Amino acid sequence: MTAPTTRLELGAPKYPVLNAFMRSRARCSFIMGPLGSGKTIAACQRILAHMVEQEPSQKGVRPTRWLAIRNSYPELFSTTVKDFESVFEGLGTMKYGGLEPPTFRVRFDLEDGTQVKAEVVFLALDRDDAIRKLRGQQITGTWLNETKELQKAIVDMADLRHGRYPSMADGGVRPTWHGQIGDTNAPDEDHWFYKLAEEVRPEGWEFYRQPGGVFPGDKPGEWIPNPDAENLENLPERYYLAGLAGKDPDWVRVMLSNEYGFVVEGRPVHAPPFIDSLHTTAEPIETDHRYPLIIGIDFGRTPAAVLTQHIEELGRRVILDELCATDMSAALFGPQLKRYLDANYSGMPVQVWCDPAGSAQSQATEDTPIRILRAAGIPAQPCSSNSPDLRRAAIQNPATRICMDGKPALQVSPKARMVRKGLMGGFSYRRLRVAGTERFADVPDKSGPYSHPVEACE
Repeated sequence: MTAPTTRLELGAPKYPVLNAFMRSRARCSFIMGPLGSGKTIAACQRILAHMVEQEPSQKGVRPTRWLAIRNSYPELFSTTVKDFESVFEGLGTMKYGGLEPPTFRVRFDLEDGTQVKAEVVFLALDRDDAIRKLRGQQITGTWLNETKELQKAIVDMADLRHGRYPSMADGGVRPTWHGQIGDTNAPDEDHWFYKLAEEVRPEGWEFYRQPGGVFPGDKPGEWIPNPDAENLENLPERYYLAGLAGKDPDWVRVMLSNEYGFVVEGRPVHAPPFIDSLHTTAEPIETDHRYPLIIGIDFGRTPAAVLTQHIEELGRRVILDELCATDMSAALFGPQLKRYLDANYSGMPVQVWCDPAGSAQSQATEDTPIRILRAAGIPAQPCSSNSPDLRRAAIQNPATRICMDGKPALQVSPKARMVRKGLMGGFSYRRLRVAGTERFADVPDKSGPYSHPVEACE
């Protein structure tokens, strides 16, 4: 019996992020998006595309083998398998039961006379023996469905199993492409996925972030449907607007707005109006040599310096970089900052503004932190005011404005990692333990690692 001949049209040209992910051929690529954004179907289509692109053997067969991994069997059967079968309907058969895990066997002919022949094995890896299940697997690629639910050890082990099928011994051809693909909702900032996507960026790994389905409005608690959200034509009418009803703001931020969730015990000082996906640029911001560096410094045993610029022609404030230290005095921090500026911003004019408390003398010495910085070659001067309202406004005012180029008046470079995390909610008002109501302290909590970088920025 001859396998069916199938015409395939893959891609999502209407949706740039989905399309870029589907066209990617990086060794490892992941897409993060809100509920309903089409990312899971896109991952299934990626697998189908790789099956078709596989170089045929001398017998005209294009062989591949895949693992589809989810964290638990209920989710595996209720979502992963169903989504996969919706894409591969008519292209093969699913086998359940027996000693083998659920396996979809793909077989269909192409117009060039070759035949696609593949296996997709579905595994749930939520137990202690999960790593053992991966050992010995000989596969072409791995699909990590809802990646954030998986342990990093599973991802690491799976990354060492692909590229082993087909081989010259059993297929007469090597894999044309091999690697890992994954789809996920936004995880917390302390999650391994965040560190790889936003901080480490391993060579050969690509990360795609879709527009949120909603974004915050001007009023507290207001969410507005995003007309640039992807996959809207395949969703029910008013999908995201109706989905807001009865939901916690943090849930909306992660599941619908596609913002990284940040585990915060209190109320964020700057989020909103700061929106990470809106105000943080995808690539590091280049220094504009027409304008001086404006550096803010906050003191203490965890001093921080934040490097900014004011782009006068646009009225935009850009946060370029930061230097943060732990358990360090001003006597050590000053020279370290001078070396950092000389190495990375040599020849740039600088204006340095410090916490007014830096003018105070300690009981042990006549020196002050600002004098110490000046002695190290940093032209430090105290701010004229230490008003909390002025501090907050220094960030919140530009965060709520749009410049004439259509982009926010506040932009944060991904190099300023501590500032970014602080603005997302690491710098917060501490929650008070009051029975029967939700109350917060009147001043921000300065015990965490984010207060000094954010206040240096302010």
